[in-house]
Order: sequence, then C-alpha cells, then structure tokens
Amino acid sequence: MAGAAGAKGPITDINVTPLVDVCLVLVIIFMVLAPLVMQAGIEVASSKAGAAKGRAALKKNVSVELDKKGVLSVDGRRVSWEGLPAALKRAIDRSADRLVSVKAAPSAKVGQVVEILDDSRQNGARKLAIINPE
Repeated sequence: MAGAAGAKGPITDINVTPLVDVCLVLVIIFMVLAPLVMQAGIEVASSKAGAAKGRAALKKNVSVELDKKGVLSVDGRRVSWEGLPAALKRAIDRSADRLVSVKAAPSAKVGQVVEILDDSRQNGARKLAIINPE
C-alpha cells in the first residue's frame, strides 16, 4: 500500500498540486496577454459643441466621399478604387494638417470605409475624421 508509514487505511486527502500548477500557468498566460488586449485600434475623438474652427479647416484638407453606388471622389474628383492610394498620397502631401475626412452614404459598406481609412493612414494621414452626411 502506498501511503505514510504506519497508515492503516487509504489516503483520502485531495492532491492540490496539479490544481495549483494549472492556476499558476493560467495566471502567467493572462499576464502575458493582458497588454496585447489593451491596445486600441483607431483613436476616435468626438467634436466639441462650439468647434466652428474645424469646419473652416476642412477646406484646407483632404475630403473623400463615397456615394451609395460605391463611387469614390477625392477633393471633388472621381477616383477608381485602384487609383485611391495614389490620389490620397498626392492630396495628403498638399494638405495643411494631413487630415482626411471621409463622408460615406448611409448605405455604404463598412469594409469600404475601413479600406479608405487604412489607405489614408498608409499614405501619410495623421488625423482621420468620419463625417455624418445629413
């Protein structure tokens, strides 16, 4: 019989060593993953109530519009999806604050808007704005 010397019956105590080992491994995994989960994707800042300065500054920066048919325009000029990165690069280089404002129709696909935002960021935009068409 495996047991302590002089023990007459079976050992009925619960072995907690495997439980402690598993808990410590889980704690280590959570400690490693916590900083990765806390990283934010895109920072969104809402406008203040009296921000009239922003409206005047939008004319000096890049404006991208996406209509309900999926047609793109950068600063009022029609652009194809393939030509979007080059058009954004030229427009962002000429802009004052390197701000890109995206105005999309309510029926536009989210993936298309995200693609515009990604292309803008990759071509040098420092600030991104999403304008709600009214």
